[in-house]
Amino acid sequence: METIHKIGRRKTAVARVYVSEGKGNITVNQRDLNDYFTTATLQYKVKQPFALTGTEDNYDVKVNVYGGGITGQAEAIRLALSRAMCEIDDENRATLKPEGLLTRDPRMVERKKFGQKKARKKFQFSKR
Repeated sequence: METIHKIGRRKTAVARVYVSEGKGNITVNQRDLNDYFTTATLQYKVKQPFALTGTEDNYDVKVNVYGGGITGQAEAIRLALSRAMCEIDDENRATLKPEGLLTRDPRMVERKKFGQKKARKKFQFSKR
């Protein structure tokens, strides 16, 4: 199996994922997964596609991720890995689709409008 390259996005985070056969090593921006994502929740999110398809120790993953915060980055990696798992085996799609891992979350931060304090918050009204 040659290396599979996929892209995942979430909010302003963009993750490029390179999946190849190996022993289950995950490298994020030249650092180990556990060093880059220190909380168990974020590590779980990244490993979710492998856990659902039962392929935890079958693939080595190299990730380049930038933009956004750590949660957005973790979810961008999760989407890219889910897309890669579908390309490796079409039967993985049936497992990942009901969990919602193949859907790109469209929610973005709304822009600030002029004449307002924030996107939806207004300045305090004063009669005079």
